[in-house]
Amino acid sequence: MSVTSAWLGLISGILTGAMWSGLANAQVTPDGTLNTTVFQNGNNFTITNGNRVGNNLFHSFSQFSIPSKGSAFFNNTLDIQNIFSRVTGGNISSIDGLIKANGSANFFLLNPTGIMFGLNAKLDIGGSFLGSTASSIRFADGVEYSVANPTTSPLLTMSVPIGLQMGNNPGAINIQNTGHRLVFPINPFASSPDRSNNPVGLGVNPGNTLALIGGDITLDGGVLNTPSGHIELSSVRNGTVNLNTSSPRWSFDYGNLQTFGNIYLSHQSLTDASGTPAGSIHFQGQKISFNDASAALLVNQGSQNSGDINVNASESLELGGLGTDGFPQSLLRADNFGDGAGGNIVVSASQVFLHDGGSFHGFNFGKGLGSNISVEIEDLLQIVGLSPISGFASSLNTNTSNSGKGGDIRVVTNKLQVLDGAVIGNSSLGNGIGGNTTINATDFIEVIGENPQNLADSVIVVGTFSQANAGQLTINTSKLRVRDGGGIVASTVNSGNGGDLLINASDTVEVSGVGSISRLPSRIGARAELLAPPIRQLFRLPDVITGNIGKLVVNTPRLQITDGAIVGVDHQGVGDAGKLEINAHSIRLDNGGSVTAATAQGEGGNIFVQANDLILRRGSSIVTNAGGIGNGGNITINSPIIVGLENSDIIANAVVGKGGNINIATKGIFGLEYRLQLTPENDITASSQFGVNGTVQINNIGVDPNSGLVELPENVTDQSQQIASGCSANQGSTFVATGRGGIPQNPTQEIGSDRTWSDIRDISAYRKTQPVEAQIPPSSEVLVQATSWHRNADGKIELITDKSPVQVQQALNCAAVPKS
Repeated sequence: MSVTSAWLGLISGILTGAMWSGLANAQVTPDGTLNTTVFQNGNNFTITNGNRVGNNLFHSFSQFSIPSKGSAFFNNTLDIQNIFSRVTGGNISSIDGLIKANGSANFFLLNPTGIMFGLNAKLDIGGSFLGSTASSIRFADGVEYSVANPTTSPLLTMSVPIGLQMGNNPGAINIQNTGHRLVFPINPFASSPDRSNNPVGLGVNPGNTLALIGGDITLDGGVLNTPSGHIELSSVRNGTVNLNTSSPRWSFDYGNLQTFGNIYLSHQSLTDASGTPAGSIHFQGQKISFNDASAALLVNQGSQNSGDINVNASESLELGGLGTDGFPQSLLRADNFGDGAGGNIVVSASQVFLHDGGSFHGFNFGKGLGSNISVEIEDLLQIVGLSPISGFASSLNTNTSNSGKGGDIRVVTNKLQVLDGAVIGNSSLGNGIGGNTTINATDFIEVIGENPQNLADSVIVVGTFSQANAGQLTINTSKLRVRDGGGIVASTVNSGNGGDLLINASDTVEVSGVGSISRLPSRIGARAELLAPPIRQLFRLPDVITGNIGKLVVNTPRLQITDGAIVGVDHQGVGDAGKLEINAHSIRLDNGGSVTAATAQGEGGNIFVQANDLILRRGSSIVTNAGGIGNGGNITINSPIIVGLENSDIIANAVVGKGGNINIATKGIFGLEYRLQLTPENDITASSQFGVNGTVQINNIGVDPNSGLVELPENVTDQSQQIASGCSANQGSTFVATGRGGIPQNPTQEIGSDRTWSDIRDISAYRKTQPVEAQIPPSSEVLVQATSWHRNADGKIELITDKSPVQVQQALNCAAVPKS
């Protein structure tokens, strides 16, 4: 993973020896293909003539090397806009002196074999500079100024350059110098590093572009300096780099390229585009490495917005290693002192490794917006350890120390590891509110361990050191693991309020263990933490924290808290303890694992747990405690199954204030019992040491002992009024008992039944849909008594009656049959 300083030093030594061995014969020699004229005076060369087309001037050399303290002076007319110089002889251009041109002309140097800038290399040109090992320059009208065929009469143009054609194996570009001399403050948040002792290095006038585009690019102590301008370092192969020179800060497009080379910065190399306003810096390559306290720096002044630091690595970006003179760490750093916005740090790569203090920093010391950090990683972002020299942690870090808002941190990756005391942090130290941090990791996030050097824990944190409020921390991942003293925290250590902490894990959240040396628990929490006295003195923090803390929300199918770890909210000052909400299918607390909401003096925090099953084992607990005069917090648990074993407890206690209330809704609770105070058993308590106890309410949902029972009438019926003494003797009837429902409530009533007929046969196969027809049942004939007679027309006698009698229900006997 690492490119060691020793290896880079060896390579640089070999390159230096090979490249500078021929400097005794270094010279600037035209190749005869153009009208270039060279006059030599010792180590100084004056170049005149060339071929002019419009405002473009073309030169062609067989060799172009400048010895130490020598110079190459292009004595062009002042109206020239672009000077194009190609080197066709097949030798590396070794430049350890001055390149100078008149007026404000831009300067292009093309040598496909390679370019070497030495310790004394300097630029004195009015416009931008591009040094490249491309094979040709392309122009807007289709003309190509090529190195490949120098003997062929070149086509020259007055058009603007639009691209560089890179060959299959372009030469390397190397920049050597003594390295930067940045001085870092003792308090890393107090100010930017002091840049006054840095060497001038290779640079252009303010607001212009310094671009180096070739094969592999190595800065061995190299210093590139373009105040308020743009620095472009790109290692590319086999394709066209599109170029836009319409503004002094040129832009480059690599969308048509698939193959990139490597960029190495070592021995305190520096790229610096600070200014009023700050400019911009762009790195493009396959493997990009900052070692030995090398850095990219933007310090923004004034009222305008800064440019950005962009790093695009098709394979990996690495920041680490220690400076040769004891400098602390490798950095991408964007600071803001103005009313405008600070520069952003934007990184895309397959993998990113930050170690030995390697960091991305966006610090705001002004009134404008702070610098944001945006990182998009295809595979792994790994942040490990700290600088053994300064103790500065490897980190992604933004903060504000003035009235401007702090920058945001955005991380998109597949895997994230924060290890051995490393930090992802976002904080406020002034009047401006802190920025937000959002982390999206498709596969997993691991926050593990502490550093044995200073016992600093690995942490992802948003917080406030001041009266301003902190931002919000949001984590979205599949698996979240916090182990061995690591932490994920939203915090306040002053009067400002802490931010909210939201965790969404689609598979698992695991919080386990304690620090190997400090024995401090692994933690996911919203906190108001009283820091150690030396740290309070360094940051001028009060001895009593008065800011409130935000809420903590954890959403996951499985939550495991084990081996002394904690998920909770707590306040060590006089503010409120906040709210903890857990939504999970399965929750396991084991071996001292704890869900907590505690406060030293304010109101106790509230805990809300929603789960399918909740199991506490071996001294685990769900607890809200309120110290001082504060009331105990409340605990609300909704889980069908709750199990507490081996001295595990659910507690809502207070000291002087009221005990908290515990409300549990469950289908089954096992092992745990309500008690007035804690015992060695599995307890549910809501007590106050000197105040009023809280309440405990347990609702066993779905287990109602009264279900299925019928309430009996309070007034007993007199049975003597419900049973007949016998049937009529002259009716010849019988009395039959047919079971429940067969006897009427009163013997003078008809026999009935409260049972309905039920046919359980399956007759679906015989069902047929028939059209609905209205049917009128026939009326039954009723025999009546004749009241008179007469003879009809046929001479027959007929019996007649004057009207039909009303049908009356016949009385029933004991056998329920009509009287005969």
